[in-house]
Amino acid sequence: MNKKIDPQLLIFAKSMRHTATDAEQLMWQILRAKRFMNLKFRHQHVITPYIVDFYCHELSLVIELDGSQHGVDDVIEYDAERTKFLEALDLNVVRYWNHEVLGQTDMVLEDLWNVCFELKSKSTSP
Repeated sequence: MNKKIDPQLLIFAKSMRHTATDAEQLMWQILRAKRFMNLKFRHQHVITPYIVDFYCHELSLVIELDGSQHGVDDVIEYDAERTKFLEALDLNVVRYWNHEVLGQTDMVLEDLWNVCFELKSKSTSP
């Protein structure tokens, strides 16, 4: 995975950090600075050719937050292809709806905690 990253992708990822949705802003406040399970997360991280919402290298975990546009057929198909690509790189992908992050934050964080705990357990077992 040590390919040269397209500088335009890096610029776009940086601009996306500054135009984050309310759900992304809330999630970033929770995940940043190792606040969640002492894990380091990156926001709008480039995994060529994609930019993922959140990424934890230690757990090979990608977190995607989806707005209502992700319920449209062609976007559902695109997301499935994207997930398949990321999983082929041995990454774990979890998705949450923006309205869940904003309206059921505790439920989302409990689910994410369980995912991270399971991944941590796998990485420490022989």
